[in-house]
Amino acid sequence: MLNYRFDTSSAFPVKLSLLSASLFLGLFFFLPLILVFGVSLASRGMYGGITWIPTWENYQRVFDPLVGVIFFRSLFLAGLTTFICAGVGFPLAYCLARSSRPWQLILLTLVMIPFWTNFLVRTYAWVLILRADGILNGLLIRLGLLNEPLSLLFTDLSVFLGLVYGYLPFMVLPLMAAIERIPPQLEDAAFDLYASMGGMFRHVLLPLSTPGFLAGGVLVFIPSLGAFITPYLLGGGQNMMLGTFIQQEFLVARDWPFGSALSFGLMGTVLLLWFLLGRTSVEKDPS
Repeated sequence: MLNYRFDTSSAFPVKLSLLSASLFLGLFFFLPLILVFGVSLASRGMYGGITWIPTWENYQRVFDPLVGVIFFRSLFLAGLTTFICAGVGFPLAYCLARSSRPWQLILLTLVMIPFWTNFLVRTYAWVLILRADGILNGLLIRLGLLNEPLSLLFTDLSVFLGLVYGYLPFMVLPLMAAIERIPPQLEDAAFDLYASMGGMFRHVLLPLSTPGFLAGGVLVFIPSLGAFITPYLLGGGQNMMLGTFIQQEFLVARDWPFGSALSFGLMGTVLLLWFLLGRTSVEKDPS
């Protein structure tokens, strides 16, 4: 077996690339992170802003019951969004992966079309659809299914719909890549062994699609947990998520230290979940 090791000590372009990447990460990731951590340990000024008096009070406030309610609502909505995206995205990803090349390009273009417009504009479109005099209520009333409009906007349902709509493609694309790597002959072999459609799905497609589910789950769950545009526009002030709460602390309450501590709490939660997910994957596949 050819055992090739790239010698980075003598490759100037590699060294230059590593130096550029390190500088970029240091300036635009680690330095802002250190600054935000420093702010999280400071105190709020009397009229907002920052007073450089060290305190742990901001991190103690993260465990306030009100923050806990917002935290668990965010976890629930992000988890439900991930679950529904996986359920809806799998059949779509399967069709994409098993279609002929021309049809695959057409379907893939349809999946990618929403990315051609701004996310804010797309979220505003849901406001037009879900509001009391919006498209959905108008259609249901015209069909005689409703006598008066439903209150769909500024509810958890509207936030959930917006999150699923916004992040569904992030689940479809990794699943499609995972399904494409599964040889169709394995499905034929399962049917030859008298497996039902459900049995073939449980014992062939589902286990072999696990990498796609994991990658898609991470890509959907993490941005859903920290989302603030969708909860802000579709949830209003009544259905706050963590991202909206942090934004309110920075821009409305002007409590930058507490907002910074909340940001680090969110980051710690994501890192903990990532660690648990990685540990579970290693236990399932020790090799």
